[in-house]
Amino acid sequence: MEFPFDVDALLPERITVLDQHLRPPARRPGTTTPARVDLQQQIMTIVDELGKASAKAQHLPAPITSASRMQSNRHVMYILKDTSARLAGKGAIVGFLKVGYKKLFVLDDREAHNEVEPLCILDFYIHESLQRHGHGRELFQYMLQKERVEPHQLAIDRPSQKLLKFLNKHYNLETTVPQVNNFVIFEGFFAHQHPPARKLPPKRAEGDIKPYSSSDREFLKVAVEPPWPLNRAPRRATPPAHPPPRSSSLGNSPERGPLRPFVPEQELLRSLRLCPPHPTARLLLATDPGGSPAQRRRTR
Repeated sequence: MEFPFDVDALLPERITVLDQHLRPPARRPGTTTPARVDLQQQIMTIVDELGKASAKAQHLPAPITSASRMQSNRHVMYILKDTSARLAGKGAIVGFLKVGYKKLFVLDDREAHNEVEPLCILDFYIHESLQRHGHGRELFQYMLQKERVEPHQLAIDRPSQKLLKFLNKHYNLETTVPQVNNFVIFEGFFAHQHPPARKLPPKRAEGDIKPYSSSDREFLKVAVEPPWPLNRAPRRATPPAHPPPRSSSLGNSPERGPLRPFVPEQELLRSLRLCPPHPTARLLLATDPGGSPAQRRRTR
């Protein structure tokens, strides 16, 4: 990939490492030094164009690598240049590799959740005209030595089929551990975790879930006495020898005591006549002795 400015002078080394600051590397002695703002702008242009080319090669709707993304994240970008192909002595870019550490929740072979922060392959691109020339392996191997990691310790974000074949061919990475996110990890990922993966407890089965803890259950066993006067025990009537049968209707109806026998009307009137008169009635009879018998009966 060629640019209108001097790439060979801007990137003096064959592989240049850029961080979030996108600072121009140290220039060779004896070369003219343009304004530093112009150098950083040229580096930002290289990053943006490489991101667009990578998105087009992977059929992505938008680039995932750009100068603005690099400045807002702590990612590292390895850029490989081709010193043999020159356009009026300006050089060209072969490809790039972007990596960064991310906190992930991944599953192991036993499907247990693990919180890890591995080095992730975020974007990898080699120009179409320069593929299958060993440039990708050279760039990838340089990154492994610089970051001091092994290939099986990496997590790859949405790898393409070309990248999976590349890893299988050069690093024998074939067996993957299934995940529920977009990252791919390979067998042996959990063998050398630095720092070690923090494993979360596995989920309990539905039958093992209990509504209360042991302390809560012990608390519920203690009977709490209600306040006065609710704490006074009510007087219980002596239950009958033969309790009445319950109703056969649905629901729990309140129990009723035995009904009193029916009293005839004549017996009721006789009991009312035998009742002593009320003191008020006696007073009225004493003050009005000449009252009619009907009035006296009404008073009684």
